[in-house]
Amino acid sequence: MIGAIAGDIIGSIYEFNQIKTKDFPLFGEGCTFTDDSVLTVAVADAILTGLPYLDAIKTIGRRYPSSGYGGNFIHWLLSEDREPYNSWGNGSAMRVSPVGFAFSPEEEVLDQAKMSAEITHNHPEGIKGAQAAALSIFLARKGSGKEEIKSRITEMSGYNLDRTVEQIRPDYHFNESCQRTVPEAIVAFLDSESYEDAIRNAVSLGGDSDTLACITGGIAEAFYGGVPDEITARVEKIITPDLLEITNEFREKLNL
Repeated sequence: MIGAIAGDIIGSIYEFNQIKTKDFPLFGEGCTFTDDSVLTVAVADAILTGLPYLDAIKTIGRRYPSSGYGGNFIHWLLSEDREPYNSWGNGSAMRVSPVGFAFSPEEEVLDQAKMSAEITHNHPEGIKGAQAAALSIFLARKGSGKEEIKSRITEMSGYNLDRTVEQIRPDYHFNESCQRTVPEAIVAFLDSESYEDAIRNAVSLGGDSDTLACITGGIAEAFYGGVPDEITARVEKIITPDLLEITNEFREKLNL
């Protein structure tokens, strides 16, 4: 989970200033957490407390109304509306990493990912994106190799993962859909050599950088056995005390 938050923070300054290189300061000037981190922590809080995902997301999300939510989501968040709005945006996948770490077996991971997504993103692509991201984390933490992860995610999602970062990067642009974010984020992990390398891959694609790196970061954390201490330390200085408290409680409970 800390890997997803770190990815969000690292990618935050490139969301609307896309770059096409892996050569950049890991924590550039102005890096901060965004809605990706806020909602990731909210999902973790729901898992810890047993609150419905909807209630946890509304409660914690409302504490940070200026963290960069999309227009439809912020309208839903600040209203009394409890109905989903059929979104296929990448928001369902960016917040789902705690599900991949917390649940087992695979069927429960997929069910919980669907539950966490469909409170807002009840479009099939929104649900599929969350399930693909969560299942990638589950498989990685259970010791699956990259080829197995690639095969299983391709089978369940139909995503084209038979690409490299170098092949994607030249023609890739900012995109907020699950179908044009989640596969690219998974490829950024598959094409990496370490946690940091995975994050650099994701940001270098030149897309929705904080969300790409958030999704990639959760998978890379699970696969590479954690996040480097120096990166974790920077994250702990950037996120707010209430978000850090939930994050640390989740990590301690799951021995992450």
